[in-house]
Amino acid sequence: MTDPLHAELLGLAREAAHRAGELLRDGRPADLAVAATKSSPIDVVTEMDIAAEKLITALIAERRPDDGFLGEEGASTDGSSGVRWVIDPLDGTVNYLYGLPTWAVSIAAEQDGETVVGAVSAPLRGETYHAMRGGGAWATGAWEGERRLTCRPAPPLDQALVSTGFNYVAGVRTHQAEVAHRLIPLVRDIRRGGSAAVDLCDVAAGRLDGYYERGLHPWDLAAGDLIAREAGALTGGRPGERPSWGLTVAATPGVFEPLQTLLEDFGAWHD
Repeated sequence: MTDPLHAELLGLAREAAHRAGELLRDGRPADLAVAATKSSPIDVVTEMDIAAEKLITALIAERRPDDGFLGEEGASTDGSSGVRWVIDPLDGTVNYLYGLPTWAVSIAAEQDGETVVGAVSAPLRGETYHAMRGGGAWATGAWEGERRLTCRPAPPLDQALVSTGFNYVAGVRTHQAEVAHRLIPLVRDIRRGGSAAVDLCDVAAGRLDGYYERGLHPWDLAAGDLIAREAGALTGGRPGERPSWGLTVAATPGVFEPLQTLLEDFGAWHD
């Protein structure tokens, strides 16, 4: 039976992601510029990141004023309801800045510390993805109606298509390149899309066999992690650990364990 609260939260997450996605798609100024930087001069924030987060938090706060927030662009309140929203208003900001299509709005809701719903809107793909804990993962797109997402059957690791991402701090990125250099001969190929949320949804949709990255924040992965798991993928960090800043791994069963083992051996993680 569907939990009425979770259904409410999912509906709100989907509405907020859709509205923010429309704002970002239709409101992008031709002269879009960097508004601020984060971890390094190339880790950027635009005025549209900030505007999208304001739209999302205002909408949710109007409907559920007692909920908490954790947002990439500064939204952080504890709330008193036991529900916290984890928001990335624009995942893939550099892609967005350059006019590349791989970017998304990612919104998850936690109840008592556990992610219970997630929604990811990728407007330039014309696709949205969503999941409720225990209810499967679903997507809408160019096809008619909603499509249930299922990760791919597991291939041998040497036939697995794997995606990753790179940090904006030069020293970290150099180490990540070394890990990728060691991994490439052992898999079919590696992709780098530029949006963790989209990569996790692509694992869910069967477009990737696996994905890994070091340095993700909760807002980068909360919604996509739930969507991937509800599509049948396995997710984690280092062996026996949950996805974290140190390492996030998501893959179809059969690929997950050998990929995670290699990443552990290669030192892809970071405390």
